[in-house]
Amino acid sequence: MKKQTKAAIFAVTIIALAGSVTLAADTKITVIPKPTQIKPSPGHFIVGQKTAIYAQSGCSDVENVAKYLSEQLRPATGLSLVVLEQSKAQVPADSFLVTTENSDSALGDEGYELLVTKTNVVLRAPKPAGLFYGVQTLRQLLPPQIESRKKVLGVDWTIPCVEITDKPRFEWRGSLLDCCRQFMTVPFVKRYIDLLAYHKMNRFHWHLTDDPGWRIEIKKYPKLTEISAWRNSGPGPLRSWDNPPKTDEIYGGYYTQDDIRDIVDYAKSRYVTVVPEIEMPGHSSSALVAYPELSCTGGPFKVQNTMGISDDVYCAGNEKTFEFLEDVLSEVVELFPSLYIHIGGDECPKKRWEKCPKCQARIKAEGLKDEHELQSYFVKRIEKVLLSKNRRLIGWDEILEGGLAPQATVQSWRGMKGAIEASQQGHDVVASPTSHCYFDYPYSKEQAASFPDWMSVLPTEKVYTFEPLPEDLTPAQQRHILGGEGNIWTEVAPQEQVDSRAYPRLTALAETLWSPKELRNWNDFSGRLQSHYKRLDVLGVDYYKEK
Repeated sequence: MKKQTKAAIFAVTIIALAGSVTLAADTKITVIPKPTQIKPSPGHFIVGQKTAIYAQSGCSDVENVAKYLSEQLRPATGLSLVVLEQSKAQVPADSFLVTTENSDSALGDEGYELLVTKTNVVLRAPKPAGLFYGVQTLRQLLPPQIESRKKVLGVDWTIPCVEITDKPRFEWRGSLLDCCRQFMTVPFVKRYIDLLAYHKMNRFHWHLTDDPGWRIEIKKYPKLTEISAWRNSGPGPLRSWDNPPKTDEIYGGYYTQDDIRDIVDYAKSRYVTVVPEIEMPGHSSSALVAYPELSCTGGPFKVQNTMGISDDVYCAGNEKTFEFLEDVLSEVVELFPSLYIHIGGDECPKKRWEKCPKCQARIKAEGLKDEHELQSYFVKRIEKVLLSKNRRLIGWDEILEGGLAPQATVQSWRGMKGAIEASQQGHDVVASPTSHCYFDYPYSKEQAASFPDWMSVLPTEKVYTFEPLPEDLTPAQQRHILGGEGNIWTEVAPQEQVDSRAYPRLTALAETLWSPKELRNWNDFSGRLQSHYKRLDVLGVDYYKEK
């Protein structure tokens, strides 16, 4: 199919020539996140040997969604559902077709309409992203075994008759994965993205540089991956808090630029935007191990192998620091098409700056009041670099200190105070307060006994109470809240434990960010979650089992 060059409304039509069955009395719609409107009807649609998938003619993006649907259904059903172009010449006369004019543009870029009858299933959306999210709903309407990657016998592949109209509440629905303290393999990262997409999340915040390791290949600075990506093992962040490795072990890893392109393309096919985080000016000591001349003291340094925040940060008075970071960001923006580039900006100790002649000279030359304003100078200067490359800067709420960069977006993690302050100043915000969105924290008091003492208890029920829109803001200010993120830092979460940190909490966050606030009800959600566990089981998700 050729690409459609003008804006249009898209449709994927699934047409069955098989019979139908009556809707069982106990059939329930247990989709997570909960759709905006659901109208069930008696009966089922049966996916069978004669089922075909018709995609709107002339649009490759729609065809790709249709192929994705076919690929998702094939393993468990054993059916190879052919994808055909929708045209009067090829669609059977007795089939029900829906014209593109019937879609509702008010659904926006990610909303969709889904109509399941006994004879067909029609999925409509103003944009391909909406079709993709409609497919995720379809997957959850089928029996849980549909998620099996092997053929399943003895299951009737039926979809209950229903009419669904759905769209997200927030545009930014994301999750951070820290791959610095623990290195995650490429297949695991892809799987993580798949699970985000399955729950209609659309941002993967990829934490790629920090004190314990540098994980992204930068061609101009090869020592970042030759040296800074590796560390001697210690009692802290290498594996897990209660099972430290041998101290003579070398640990690490990094993503080549080909790895990154592969993951970014994979995420794009799942309508997930990858937002990279390149930490500065703090959380940067791993880079200083390879390039100590960018520090205030000149080193030498070692890649951090224990928990805590390094005092050694980029020298803000050294022009070579900014040359280095501009070079790094030039390669980063070539790899990541995301409009937003995250620069961290959090937890930057000022100890070295206070005694550094170059930093003090910078403060005097720029007429700055103190080291907090020096950090603001640093962030504003990096923002100019990103703006020159048609990108936007996002940073943790510490970037508010000393004065916010003119067009910066703030990710508020130390409660919602930063979200309120930034919104009131007219800046966009992503909300991810520790109180509701730090999924590396323990679920219960019993589990907390083996966790660091700074981590508070965060059960799924509390995540479900998260409200990204502070009441203190006016409606105009609330419009600056783009959405939220659930964060998984990995001091105590090696790859094999990430599932149990993310799930089921991420399902609760997905619903708070997608579904209308007025539909949220914990008892209703927890009931649907019990059914959803069956799907996670088939998907192989090792979720935490709360009591």
